[in-house]
Amino acid sequence: MKPLKILVIDDEKLIRWSFEKKLGAKGHKLFCAESGEKGLKLFETYYPDVVFVDNHLPGIEGIHVISKIREINEDTSIIFMTAYESVDVAVEAMKNGASEYIRKPFSFDEIIVIIDNIAEKISIRNELLLLKRQQKDKITFANIIHKSSVMKEIVRVSKKIAQTDTTTILLLGDSGTGKDIFARAIHNDSNRKTKSFVTINCSSLPDTLLESELFGHEKGAFTDARSLKKGLFEIADSGTVFLDEIGDISQATQIKLLGVLENRTIMRLGSTKEIPVDVRIIAATNKNLKESIENKSFREDLYYRLQGFQIDIPPLNERKEDISLLFDYYIKFFNEMFRKNIESIDPEAKNLLKCYKWPGNVRELRNVVERAVILESGKTIQVGSLPCEINLERECKNNNSGYFFDFPDEGIVLEDLEKQIIMQALEMADSNQTKASKLLGISRDTLRYKQKKHKL
Repeated sequence: MKPLKILVIDDEKLIRWSFEKKLGAKGHKLFCAESGEKGLKLFETYYPDVVFVDNHLPGIEGIHVISKIREINEDTSIIFMTAYESVDVAVEAMKNGASEYIRKPFSFDEIIVIIDNIAEKISIRNELLLLKRQQKDKITFANIIHKSSVMKEIVRVSKKIAQTDTTTILLLGDSGTGKDIFARAIHNDSNRKTKSFVTINCSSLPDTLLESELFGHEKGAFTDARSLKKGLFEIADSGTVFLDEIGDISQATQIKLLGVLENRTIMRLGSTKEIPVDVRIIAATNKNLKESIENKSFREDLYYRLQGFQIDIPPLNERKEDISLLFDYYIKFFNEMFRKNIESIDPEAKNLLKCYKWPGNVRELRNVVERAVILESGKTIQVGSLPCEINLERECKNNNSGYFFDFPDEGIVLEDLEKQIIMQALEMADSNQTKASKLLGISRDTLRYKQKKHKL
């Protein structure tokens, strides 16, 4: 188990020495004080995991020390030590916030059992905190559905990177390409896989809250900081922290993050004490960080620190071989979820899917399949179950001539063709001008002009 920080407050020098000798030999970090006042100062400096407090102390009595510690931190385990048999004293100590009590004289076998139990509780508590922030599913490289040569190479390289001791990885790619899946797969294929994986979207929180989440805060660091809070870097020690949308963090947070990468330490908000952390940082963004460096919104030194290894994930329209495979995968997935029995895709629909540009990448494809499986009443996904923006991609259809449009023998008036296309776009968009203009690739003002022109 991970070594604990232990504070011993006792006026007997022999007791303090015994704790340092016995528990220090087990790898624990010991802090000792002979009075309540000194003990409280040490507590506020180091925030130990466990505090042993003697009942009778010079100055502040042990029971009052317990109350003050509990006001500062609700999570610290406090062990009350007393040489008296009085049950009333022990009960009062428990009411004041002691986790348990032990009578003097005691053996250090008893103390070690107590420490081991506390270490296990802390481990369980941290895991519960992490479960609130991470998905329960174990994602591996097998979850990255692909057959294209470009993705095979990226997965091969990513597996190698996962096995190294490199602590920083930068994932670049458009929104929806699966950067979060890669981050989880890298963690679960690494030597840190038994440790914590913590993820945070850097663009979803204002600066102060983001810093508090990442670095933690001391009690009273700001208005709502009523107690000490450990940050994600501290909670995920020995594991992985995934910083999504890293390109959106402020300059102030960038400086603090640079300090973590350079020194491998963090400092809680409101504190001056550095805490060592051992985490692998995986950062991701859909922004062009080199452009951000040029316009001074992203620090160049931070970029190169994050770029221990850089993985560029291509958009879906650059790996069209994967589209059919992804569709088959998600059809099976949503068949099970919605208790459907979709078996195939109509050839015309499949051709449209291959030709569509997929601006939302894999995330958009997943949503399209979900919609189609829900709407389809038969066993084959038809063109009618696809969104209107995909239906409009008919230039890729396999017609006899190979051209987008087959002219009739008598020819056609260009104005009439424009009118028909506009009418079709409006029909497919349920008369929504914004959607129709998007389908046509023109502005809404241009669409309005053409509607007026054709008296639509």
